[in-house]
Amino acid sequence: MLDSSRDWYPPARRVESPNQDARPPAQGPELIVVHAISLPPGEFGGPHIAELFQNRLDPAAHPYFAEIAGLQVSAHVLIDREGRLTQFVPFSQRAWHAGVSQWEGRQRCNDFSIGIELEGTDEEPFAPVQYTELARLVRWLRVHYKDIGPDALTGHSDIAPGRKTDPGPRFDWARLQREIREVTA
Repeated sequence: MLDSSRDWYPPARRVESPNQDARPPAQGPELIVVHAISLPPGEFGGPHIAELFQNRLDPAAHPYFAEIAGLQVSAHVLIDREGRLTQFVPFSQRAWHAGVSQWEGRQRCNDFSIGIELEGTDEEPFAPVQYTELARLVRWLRVHYKDIGPDALTGHSDIAPGRKTDPGPRFDWARLQREIREVTA
């Protein structure tokens, strides 16, 4: 059952994705997974990430889109390069972000995780405002979902090694941890 006080992050714009379903019974969020995405690859801005998450990506709009237009994927929240947040899936629901994955011996991370996409690539630094907004969101999630512990924050590459590389070597984990400690929600 949805709880509007915790299912939707108040600063985020809501654009619901069909690529979600119910978590297993009595399973709530226990992990935050950080991802990176850009569409087309290496390009920022535009509507394409939201279109992908809503199954509306035009395969003719870019050659790469023909390869991925049929994917049914989503994330809970996207933080773009300007620090704007868009939420696609309520936190109590399962977003389709992790794929085949494992964290601390547990399979199927989508069942118990929240997926946060940052608009970016493995090759470029993320924008400072993205760290600030991610830190605020992580703090808010930890207040509203007590089962997300202080060490329950990881990258897509860590739960799907060999298959995924994001958020990549340019993601500054130390900076994120520092901002989580310093940020006011």
